[in-house]
Amino acid sequence: MTSPNPVVSVFGSSQLPPGSPGYEEARLAGRLLAQAGLTVCSGGYAGIMEAVSRGAKEAGGATIGVTTSQFSGRTANRWLDKEVTTPSLFERLRTIVEMGHAYLGLQGGVGTLTEISLVWSLLQTHSIPVRPLVLLRHPWQGLLDYCAGALIISAPDFRRLQIAATPVEAVCALVEALRTTGQ
Repeated sequence: MTSPNPVVSVFGSSQLPPGSPGYEEARLAGRLLAQAGLTVCSGGYAGIMEAVSRGAKEAGGATIGVTTSQFSGRTANRWLDKEVTTPSLFERLRTIVEMGHAYLGLQGGVGTLTEISLVWSLLQTHSIPVRPLVLLRHPWQGLLDYCAGALIISAPDFRRLQIAATPVEAVCALVEALRTTGQ
């Protein structure tokens, strides 16, 4: 599926319930993305994925959810305009990455870490075009600080992503980066 607007692929946990601080932060991010004229793409399930889609829909925006038939018993959230079902987790990851003109990392666990690391690695190896990757400071800043001291990551590679303190700052950074790249 192609969108007439730039697509922001959003990564985040399926575990956060409505009303929790992380859920509401993602809902705000979705609303702000839609108000900026961006289409929201997520993994399509509950938690952060639901919240960002819900926020976008409540603001009149477009949403895409990329699910997989490999996750039996899970259903797509009700806030999606379009569900893209893939046969495997690997295909789901590929689809979410390829759909994104930009990426936003919110609160999550191992799956979210996998998605962010994959995008960062693809950017670092020039396997995808230069695209903005923005992470909300909490919880990612602490992990990046640890990585800077424990892993072999160059300063230019750290510059391939941006940290934002709030959803407002994150969306502003995405909008500016997309404008700069002509998206």
